[in-house]
Amino acid sequence: MDQEKDFMTLDFDDGTSVECEILGVFEADGKEYIALVPQDGSEEIYFYGYVEINDEEFELVDILDDEEFEKAVAEFDRLTEEE
Repeated sequence: MDQEKDFMTLDFDDGTSVECEILGVFEADGKEYIALVPQDGSEEIYFYGYVEINDEEFELVDILDDEEFEKAVAEFDRLTEEE
């Protein structure tokens, strides 16, 4: 069964953009996060806070706190190991 992949474009402050595959939205420590893989050949995963505004709109929030970032990454790793 092929699951259709979802993509979004991230626009950065320096004027560059990158197309990213959405790996998923997940919860860690009571907050929602999103994991994105840039389609630029790198093996990075981008993590952002995820805030749903309504059914069709959401906002990505930079994770500025190192401890919060580590918790989000650890939860994502735990979830992907279970699959």
